[in-house]
Amino acid sequence: MEANVKKVAAVLNPPAPHMVGDGFRVHNFFPSGYRLNMSPFFMLDYNAKIEFSARNEPRGVGVHPHRGFETVTIAYHGAVAHHDSAGNSGTIYPGDVQWMTAASGILHKEYHEESYSKKGGPFQMVQLWVNLPAQHKMSTPKYQGVKQSDMQKLVLPNEQGIIEVIAGDYQGTKGSVTTFSPIEMYNARLNKGAQAVFSFPAHYNTAFVVIEGSIKVNGTEQANTNQMVYFENEGEEIELEALENSIVLILSGEPINEPIAAYGPFLMNKPEEIQQAIADYNEGKFGYLED
Repeated sequence: MEANVKKVAAVLNPPAPHMVGDGFRVHNFFPSGYRLNMSPFFMLDYNAKIEFSARNEPRGVGVHPHRGFETVTIAYHGAVAHHDSAGNSGTIYPGDVQWMTAASGILHKEYHEESYSKKGGPFQMVQLWVNLPAQHKMSTPKYQGVKQSDMQKLVLPNEQGIIEVIAGDYQGTKGSVTTFSPIEMYNARLNKGAQAVFSFPAHYNTAFVVIEGSIKVNGTEQANTNQMVYFENEGEEIELEALENSIVLILSGEPINEPIAAYGPFLMNKPEEIQQAIADYNEGKFGYLED
């Protein structure tokens, strides 16, 4: 295995947090925190575990537009409700995933689910922005919600834990989410001492986020809660060992080698497409959603 190991490029601490609306306290690992090439993943906001106090008026983010990509929200603690202008709505609870394809344009809002808000308590989430290939950027918006109970899971031998497959294929267990480019996304829920092996093509951009616990990668590099492990684009095999009971978000995908024009909530290929997105939004072409 040694010759084909996908080596660790860096173990990264979470960048300083900032608020998104009043409901999400996030560490932006990329693109602003670290200049990483993680295409097709354009952005990773990590809401490290925090406590929110109880309150009647739910915290969150009001109505805002998106075009040209997908938002993927993964819940670990707390509950998030979502509404969008395509008529989709849903709530994600711990272990659930919400995969929204903004594509040609959508308005949405995200906020703490009402009963969680009234109780308060621990809150921990990941939100990813997944870029779309140029040919799919103006496709019809859609929404995929995956409940924890419906998640495709591979049970590791000897009670070592489970791998939840959100997207892609882990050792023959396929995720239910459909993607527009090749993406592997799993939650590895590992018991102390567990070992799991992952294999991704050398050119895939790959990173692990330690949601809980601490891990050893390839027998040498240690990463702890809230750190990200970023890998080189060489080799394929990654060996993961849980030094304690751990949850690790596994991300790997084939890069989309196309130009990027990014502005606020829009992710396109050319500056003129950004101008068009702004014009379309101002003209109400993203639909209507009440704040």
